[in-house]
This record gives sequence, C-alpha cells and structure tokens, in this order.
Amino acid sequence: MTAQKGRLFILKLGDGLTVETFATVAGMRASSLTINNEMVDVTTKDDVGWRKLLDGVSFKSFSISGSGLIQSSANRQAVTGKALSGSIDNYEIYFEDGDKFAGAFQCTSAEITGNHDGAEEYTLSLESSGAVTYTAV
Repeated sequence: MTAQKGRLFILKLGDGLTVETFATVAGMRASSLTINNEMVDVTTKDDVGWRKLLDGVSFKSFSISGSGLIQSSANRQAVTGKALSGSIDNYEIYFEDGDKFAGAFQCTSAEITGNHDGAEEYTLSLESSGAVTYTAV
C-alpha cells in the first residue's frame, strides 16, 4: 500500500447553477475533513457504573477546514463572501484515488491574516447541512 498525496486531497465549491460545476477552492494549501457521530447515552443505574450507548448514532455531521494563500482580491472576496452571507452551498472534497464526499455546507468561520514578511492567508471552517454522500471509485 502506498501513501496518498495530501496535495490531491482537494476541496471544490459548486457554482449554484442548475447544472452545477465545481471549481477547486483557490489557493488552498491544507485541508481537513472530520466525520462526527453524536452518541446517545442510554446509561441507567442498572449498568453498575459503566456507560452504555445506543447502537448507531443519532446525528451525523461533517466538518471541513482549510487554509491557503489569498491569490487575488477576487479570491479574498469569495472567502469572506461565504462567511458574511451565511449561505449554504454545495461542496465536494476529493481524495487522490477519486473517492469523494459531497454535500451542502455553511461557512461558519473565515479568518484572513497577513504578516509584514509573508503572503496574505486565509483559514475556513465549514459545517454540513443535511446528508453528505460518499462515492467510492
């Protein structure tokens, strides 16, 4: 088994049109995907001090974060625009082998930074809204 290339773990944003086209989020250097399963605690006094969980999960959610370089004012406007609008947009996150997760996400946080001796950078946080699908190739 060979290692997967992190640079091919990419985030794409849909354009919102009827026949949606997805484009890579510009300038991204790092991305992260977290799958969350909220547990349901069904512990009672009869469980003699051991926690007991309900089989399965009650709520599933996905969190995506990414960071990168601001490459243009249009790039900065796209990053801040999603955070300011609170819109829910379609995103896809791809892996090197072609597998992908797809679903609707809201940008819950955007941070823009700039140091005197470096490039302008951004950090995004996205949270899922509704079902997220997985497609294996």
